[in-house]
Order: sequence, then C-alpha cells, then structure tokens
Amino acid sequence: MRYDDRLATALRLTPVGQGVARIQFRQLLDLLGTLPVEEQGEMVDLAYLRLGELGGRIPAADRAAILRQPGLRLRAPRLVATLAGAEPVVSLSALHAAQLSDEQWVDLIPALPLASRGSLGMRRDLGPGARALLARLGIGDPALSSTAAPKEPTPQAPEPVAQTPAPPPTPARPPRASAYQSSSPPAEDTIGALVRRIEAFRQARENNIAAEAARPAPPKKTRPGQPIQSFDFASDGEGRIVWAEARVAPMVVGYGLGGNGPGANAVRLHQPFRAVMITLAGAPAIAGEWQVDAVPRFDPLGGRYIGHLGRFRRPAAVAASPAPAVPAQDSETDRLRQLLHELRTPVNAIQGFAEVIQQQLFGPTPHEYRALAAVVAADSALMLAGFEELDRYARLESGSLALARGECDLAAALDVLVSRLASDERGPALRLEGHERPCPVALDGTEAERLCWRLLATLAGNGKAGEAMPIRLEHRGDAVLADFALPQALAGLNDEELFHGAVPATHQPGAGMFGTGFALRLAAAEARAAGGSLIREGQQLLLTLPGLTLPIVNLSQVPENRPEACETPVA
Repeated sequence: MRYDDRLATALRLTPVGQGVARIQFRQLLDLLGTLPVEEQGEMVDLAYLRLGELGGRIPAADRAAILRQPGLRLRAPRLVATLAGAEPVVSLSALHAAQLSDEQWVDLIPALPLASRGSLGMRRDLGPGARALLARLGIGDPALSSTAAPKEPTPQAPEPVAQTPAPPPTPARPPRASAYQSSSPPAEDTIGALVRRIEAFRQARENNIAAEAARPAPPKKTRPGQPIQSFDFASDGEGRIVWAEARVAPMVVGYGLGGNGPGANAVRLHQPFRAVMITLAGAPAIAGEWQVDAVPRFDPLGGRYIGHLGRFRRPAAVAASPAPAVPAQDSETDRLRQLLHELRTPVNAIQGFAEVIQQQLFGPTPHEYRALAAVVAADSALMLAGFEELDRYARLESGSLALARGECDLAAALDVLVSRLASDERGPALRLEGHERPCPVALDGTEAERLCWRLLATLAGNGKAGEAMPIRLEHRGDAVLADFALPQALAGLNDEELFHGAVPATHQPGAGMFGTGFALRLAAAEARAAGGSLIREGQQLLLTLPGLTLPIVNLSQVPENRPEACETPVA
C-alpha cells in the first residue's frame, strides 16, 4: 500500500511570513490542482480552507503572478471554480491557466460568475461543447462583444419586454445548460434576445436553488460525548499520534502507541500492527479499549521510518453492545482530565520541536539555540510530569484508578531510597530505624517505591542540611506503620497549611511541581487506594499500609541447624 501524505506535509508548514505564505500557496495550488476529481475528505477541505486564508494575506497581483507561472497544473474543476470567484485579475489568470477537458468545462461554465465567462471567449483551445455553451450564453455574440462591428439599424422596433416569450422549461439538476437550448436570436432582434437570455439565466438559477433545497440533508454527526466507533490516524517515528480525523484530533493527538506491549514492539521494529489492543483514557467519546491496525510508513527519498498509518476500531464485543447513556453533565474529574489532555497536546508538540532543534535533526544549529532548546525540552518534560500528577490525583480521588496489588518489603524499599537521599550532603540526615525484620505489605513493589519516594523527596526537600529526620518502621496488628518525622519548616504548620497551603515546590526530583501540600495530598490518595492511610500526628506523618503475614520458618530446616551439620567431622 502506498500512502500519499504530501498534502498533510504541506499543511504542517506554518506560514509565518509573506515568503512562506507564497510558498505554501504555490504548493497547495499544485497539489489541489492535480487531485483526482473524486478525491474528497477532511484533509482536502482543510487544504481549501488554508488556501482561502492565504488568499486573504497575499495581494491579488501576487496571486495572479503565481497562477501565471509556467509548470502550474490546474486540472481540478473545484479549484478552478474557487479561484474564478476571487478578484478579477486572479480569476482571469486562473481561467487562462486551467487545463480542463471539454466535458469539465461544460459542467463548470454555468457555475462561473458572469464576469468570468467573458474571459473564456478569448481561449482558442476550448472544445466544441464548451464553445457551443458559451455561444448559447451570449459569449462572443455581437451584442455582448466589444470587438464586434456595429450592425446597421433595422426599421423594425425592438421587441417589447412584456411580449418576450417565456423560456423553455429547464431541468432541476445543474450544471447541464438545458435552459440555454433556445436557438440563437436574429441579429435584428438584439435587445429582445438579450432580455430572453437574462430571463433564462434567472430561471435556471431559481431552479438550481430549488434543486439544492430538495436534496436530502446530510447525516447527523456524532453528538459530543457519544462513543466513537472508529477513526483513522498517523503517527510519527516515536509512535506518537500526530494526525487524526478532525472529529477526534483534539482528543487523541499526542497519545503514544507504545508502552510495553505489542504496540511498542511494532513501533521499535517498524512492523505492522495486527489487531493490537490499546487503551485510551480521556474524553468519554474515546475512552476504553481499541483494536489498532496499521502499517509502517517510510520516507520515499531516504527510506527512513517516519511512523505508522492506520485505524482505531472498537472491539467487536464493545461495538456490538449498546452505547452507555451519556450523563447530562460531566463530573469535575472528567472535565479536569479532558482539560489536561488538551494541554498535553501543545506541550508535547513544543517538546518535540525543541528536541528536533537540540538534536540537529534538520541540520546544523548554533550551540546557543541548542542550549535554549534543551531548556525548553526540560521545562516541557517537567510540565508533562505535573500533568501526569494531576491526572493521577483526579483518577485516585474519583476511584477510577486502583493501585496494583502485590507483595513487597517496605523496609527494603525505604532502605534503598534513604541511602540514595543520604548521599546528598546538602539535605537532611535521614535515618531508618526499627527494620531488623522484613515488613511485607500488600502492594506492588513499583507502587510502594513511588509512594515512599514521593514522601521522602517532599520531606527532604524542605529540610535543612544535616537536620535529623528519623524514620521508624513497626508492625501494628495486621498493618505496617512508617513514622516519618516532619522537618522544622513543616512541623510548625497546622494541618490546613501543611496539606493545602502554598508551600513552594522542593528541589528534589519526584517531589512534584505543585508544592508540598499537593504532593502530600497525592501521597495520601495513593495510600487510601492501597487500603491504608496517611495522617499527621503532632510532628510526624504516619503512613499505614496493609501488611502480610510473615512466613513461619522451620528452624530445623535451616542448613546450619541440621543435625548432620553439627557433627564433628572425622579426622
């Protein structure tokens, strides 16, 4: 399969100046002018909209000069009709440069403005059908041509308007010019013939309007919020969606096809997608499971992998089931998550362009610009991390996200993290106590480390250099309790100031970009989702997680305690 993405590539160019605007105008003329007549779709409509926007920025004389350039191909009737409705100088240049067949001219001429039809009479390469139609419309008639020799006056008086015979009936469907099938009027009846032609044109226009009104209405579009069953997309070389159908583009552009599943392997190995299952989160219209089929795309010049092109489809079981009722009003959580997704899209784009500049993918770049691009990329990554925290907090608070259950040793996880932070001499003196025996908890190891790191990074980031901050572990019933000492900067705050105050963000990675209060609220939400809690008691934070029963060890089975291990070997 070969996919022509030249139109999408041309539309990605941002016309920041007059020079770039003229280049894009010329590109769109050539691409739209060579499209097949039956070619339609969202991308074609977007191209015509961009062409109209550029026409408002480029002077008419410059557009006419572009249309007169050699090598321009105007073979699409829709494009010719669009240009013919512009300023006279642009319309004249477009009609002279158009390369249409005789049948296409016959279909197009009735739809052209009256002022534009006259310029076609100067073309000598029109077919017989187009010339006959122009003659029936009066183009080239001595009464309408400024170059025709004047006729001798006739003794007969002009035919009165009131006695003009009614024009013959015309078919309702354009653009065949059946309304103009009357025979050419005699030379001596110039005024009467002109009146009849004007009346025929008016009648044909009324019939065309009536035919348009009688056409069936287009199918209704999907209501906002209603689940979408399928959409086409295109991704970049990193597996990130960079284009989708207009109805879903704001909701899906920026999503990655990777992760750790089959999609990541297909992107990494540049292989096709075969019924790969991907879960999208976001607006109700796209949320849920999708089946993805796609093929890789390669640069036709250098053969470089540039992404995938394919389609998202709802699985058969989901598509067959009735659509769930759409709530009348989204919850605050849903609105927040939709807002976050709309913010991710431009930040992802900014980060991508910054990385392109910093890595010099499009050519050599001065070091000053590369340094600035690196700062922009780092700031974008920090913003995306903040969006992820907000999204995680919203999902935890609404109950739509549950932490993965499992088994891990909380003492071992804290020991590793405390050792990592203790190596920073600028931070407080963290010390883990009371972990002589394992402290197994019913939580996945990755989730436990993430929760502990968030707490440690937040507290350590607010502590002074060398400040003692002990952490004590103990078993309390069926739970494991971790007691974190608050640094002096936080110990004097009340609960409202600690969890909801505007304490600035800390310098430790992983502490979050929205300040101490939000980081602690997020940690508390994670603890609740794990079946525990995070509360404050005096000058300590108490983290409680559900524990696991320690396995009973049979001491007689330990190698050093076996009887044979205690016998004295024979010399």
